[in-house]
Amino acid sequence: MPILVISGTGTEIGKTVATAAVAASALAAGRSVAVLKPAQTGVRPDEPGDAEEVARLAGPVTAAELARFPEPLAPATAARRAGLAPVGPEQVAEAAQKLAAEHDLVLVEGAGGLLVRFDAAGGTLADAAGLLGAPVLVVAPAGLGTLNATELTARELRFREIELAGVVIGSWPEEPDLAARCNLADLPEVAGAPLLGALPAGAGSLTPAAFRAAAPGWLAPGLHGRWDAEAFREREAARAFPGREAAQAR
Repeated sequence: MPILVISGTGTEIGKTVATAAVAASALAAGRSVAVLKPAQTGVRPDEPGDAEEVARLAGPVTAAELARFPEPLAPATAARRAGLAPVGPEQVAEAAQKLAAEHDLVLVEGAGGLLVRFDAAGGTLADAAGLLGAPVLVVAPAGLGTLNATELTARELRFREIELAGVVIGSWPEEPDLAARCNLADLPEVAGAPLLGALPAGAGSLTPAAFRAAAPGWLAPGLHGRWDAEAFREREAARAFPGREAAQAR
């Protein structure tokens, strides 16, 4: 898996922090890592973008960005309003392949969801993944509403014959509600792919040293971690249903 495309089911769901966790876990396993952000929006030229944030949290990764647009909009819209050239899927694929020639793992972090448009021709992160023949890791929120968005994303990937590597919960609450707890079982079912991790809420606020030490515990072995989905479900069930009910939930 030299190239892994990381998409969210929407915006503000922990995709960048999840990308950083994957990078940190791979680095801890001795891999060399590059992070590619095809289109950074909503950030001024003098501000750090998502790729730089991944590097800050994860450690010594190669951080690359193809284009930056100042307004927090979909890349195609932001490029048009700024009067700047957009980034197309072909450019994303070419840049990822070049990085893959020099790194063990390249993480391509999208902007928002899978079908957010990069250019006026309608090019998307899904198109870039198809050109690369790369699997897609989907980052999803924990609570109510996530099942529909996750299943739609999974169906689009299957329609395009793109591998769905799995689903990571971008922010697991300290006190999960009923919907979140149920989603631990339902997310992999609607996705047709395994649950590969759950990041605790506030993970991005940890110091870099603490983040790097903890990251492998948030992700499954397929992402260079040691997280176990079944053990996590059992632990959360025990918290919600102590005593006899916890035994029944198992």
